[in-house]
Amino acid sequence: MSLLRPTLLTLACLLAAPGLASDLPSLGDASSALISPQQEHQLGRAWLSLVRGQVSQLSDPQLKDFIETSVYRLSETSELQDRRLEFVLLNSPQINAFAAPGGIVGVNGGLFLYAQTEAEYASVIAHELAHLSQRHFARGLEAQQRMQIPVMAGMLAGIIAAAAGAGDLGMAAIASTQAAAMQEQRRFSRQNEQEADRIGLVNLEKAGFDPRAMPSMFERLMRQYRYDRKPPEFLLTHPVSESRIADTRNRAEQADAGGTTDSLRYQLMRARVQLIYEETPGLAAKRFRSMLDESPTLEAARYGLAIAQIKSSQHKQARETLQPLLQGAPNDLAYNLAQIELDMAANRLGEAQSRVERLLGLYPSNYPINQARIDLLMKQGRNQEAERALDELLKDRGKDPDVWYQVAEVRGLSGNTIGLHQARAEFFALVGDYDQAIEQLDFAKRRASNNFQLASRIDARQRELLEDQRLINQMMR
Repeated sequence: MSLLRPTLLTLACLLAAPGLASDLPSLGDASSALISPQQEHQLGRAWLSLVRGQVSQLSDPQLKDFIETSVYRLSETSELQDRRLEFVLLNSPQINAFAAPGGIVGVNGGLFLYAQTEAEYASVIAHELAHLSQRHFARGLEAQQRMQIPVMAGMLAGIIAAAAGAGDLGMAAIASTQAAAMQEQRRFSRQNEQEADRIGLVNLEKAGFDPRAMPSMFERLMRQYRYDRKPPEFLLTHPVSESRIADTRNRAEQADAGGTTDSLRYQLMRARVQLIYEETPGLAAKRFRSMLDESPTLEAARYGLAIAQIKSSQHKQARETLQPLLQGAPNDLAYNLAQIELDMAANRLGEAQSRVERLLGLYPSNYPINQARIDLLMKQGRNQEAERALDELLKDRGKDPDVWYQVAEVRGLSGNTIGLHQARAEFFALVGDYDQAIEQLDFAKRRASNNFQLASRIDARQRELLEDQRLINQMMR
């Protein structure tokens, strides 16, 4: 990928590095004078759009819904005051999660591969929410004033390059910076990490999870990568040491016994991710079948096998594999969505529609179910109904580029050319391509030239995007 320009990198990545003190800050301290929470919010959205435009993402509605639901659950018991959160699910099998200023939470698909239980997954998210609640980004700006900007920019450019997958390039950039600046950055990073560990542990317990999952996760990662010359991205920005593990373990042991360790839903989501990063669906099916041979009652393995069989067009086998799951839990969302996917793949659209309608009666606002309904309507050629359903979905997911991409597709199919250009504009804006977004609105205005009210609304939206582009360009100077 092409690197973002250094000034924005410096701002966006500081949260992964500097912090001034191990004591908890007052949100009215010097850092608040340097950058306000609203400025952080604006910066975070600008940074998110650029990341979306340059890094591959996963568009799986069930995974996105799980991440959003789990992060909001943890945010309710966190110290985070501004809960206007936005999410990005990166298509990378390496372990990583990050928090960017203004409530941006990013998760690599690989986090599900490495976090073996939901509590381990939640421990990573709780740690990242602590970075946000303590405003490590704003506090880091004060530390930045004591370092030469070019040195900091080069170092942080390396960090973002590594986080985006350009590991060798990123590590080389970090290694090329001044040794004194490196030492200073690492000191601040350790302080921030320790603070985020302590606050994250408290949050984890409040949210009902077993806090012992955090030191267990760190310990396994350190054992696994102790001698690796190229550690995973998470360990580049979240260095794990013996003392850090000991500190989190000691604190976790003081918590009351109990707390959730794992859930079936998390294991089902892990199975979905494992299938994504398996070389072929056939290899995934072989691995899930082997797991079932060892543990015949392991539902996540049976579910993973069924999804792999659907991907391999083994419809009869997939139906047989899913049947025991649906008999045991007839209203389970994941199992029913798998059956809908199977019925659509086998062109049993009537059965798929009946199941969708029943699930919508049970869970009318569920995002994955509504998305399944839209996909079914499109497969049935009912494009105008799909467009109306997407318009409803946009009320809750108006900042989701995946939804806008599909809106553009459906509007094109239904003959709504002006709406097609408007949807494309929103998609391009969300992925940071403002030139394309503004051009699409130009196309829409020309089509709407004989409709004064519509043309005026399009023109007003174009002015908003031009202002957004101006602000981003100003931040990147």
